[in-house]
Amino acid sequence: MATDEKFAKEGLTFDDVLLIPAESDVLPKDIDVSTRLSKNITLNTPVLTAAMDTVTETRMAIAIAREGGIGIIHKNMSIEAQKSEVDKVKRSENGVIVNPFFLHPQNTVKEADELMHRYRISGVPICDDSGKLVGILTNRDMRFMSDYNVEIAGVMTKDHLVTSHIGTTLDEAKQILMRHKIEKLPLVDENGYLKGLITIKDIEKSVQYPNSARDSRGRLLCGAALGATSDVLDRAAALAEAGVDVLTLDSAHGHSHNILKSVAKVKAAFPNITLIAGNVATAEGTKALIDAGADCVKVGIGPGSICTTRVVAGIGVPQITAIYDSANEASKHGVSIIADGGIKYSGEIVKAIAAGAS
Repeated sequence: MATDEKFAKEGLTFDDVLLIPAESDVLPKDIDVSTRLSKNITLNTPVLTAAMDTVTETRMAIAIAREGGIGIIHKNMSIEAQKSEVDKVKRSENGVIVNPFFLHPQNTVKEADELMHRYRISGVPICDDSGKLVGILTNRDMRFMSDYNVEIAGVMTKDHLVTSHIGTTLDEAKQILMRHKIEKLPLVDENGYLKGLITIKDIEKSVQYPNSARDSRGRLLCGAALGATSDVLDRAAALAEAGVDVLTLDSAHGHSHNILKSVAKVKAAFPNITLIAGNVATAEGTKALIDAGADCVKVGIGPGSICTTRVVAGIGVPQITAIYDSANEASKHGVSIIADGGIKYSGEIVKAIAAGAS
């Protein structure tokens, strides 16, 4: 191959380009930056937080979802620990809590206190062994207690319980909560069995964060990372059980046999969960991941400030060119791409979107 053919294509990175200003009749407050991450997931803010152990666990995932994006819980922990992180996000805010936590009258107040601290909740329904609601225990009941080793039965509120039926809307629930000056509304069926829970905190949060990214049940969206390892399906199954909305499977070189095989395996096992795969920097790599089953492709090899792939391996593509080439291929399949890395300022988000990132 001649030298002029080998180096014919010029690669561009963020610092090489600017958007040309043009006339606009849109005010900043009227701008809609919502985007489609996949066929099943829409974000109100086109931002994901990285699956790094210094970036995304429960607190970050909750914070970004409240603002309309989604956080990806890192995988540098046991399967059970990662599942617990996802579970905390999914239970942190709800429209209607389906299958809420509950304890039995014979459990101790200490057990209730530990549960409430672990999930940052202020109360828990109490059910008998058959699942029928018999009371509720809140911080108010425990406020002046000194001995937490007593049974819940002697402490819980059990008289004049205020409940509602399955199908109660948030507006209806808010009126009931305000009328009775309570914070939690258990939902029961016609036989008194606990089926759901609505809290004033969740209603207030939905008003406080109107652009938050939520699933069909009103819970915050949450993603989690996988690795191309032997336990990938076990980890994916645990995360699916916790209610994860998005799984990511990536490496420094996503256009490789091991990643492609793992993507196909995970997608076959969990076809209804959005799967992000990467990282690639070419149209060919993008197509390979899409053909393997990826719902969204992560683009970027070595553009990050702490990434050493380009320095150590001498491999990579300038990020604007990588985004542009990958987006052109992805658009043929109706698939979105994520610009991963090299974002130092807000202007680079704008440039990435202009180049084709979703």
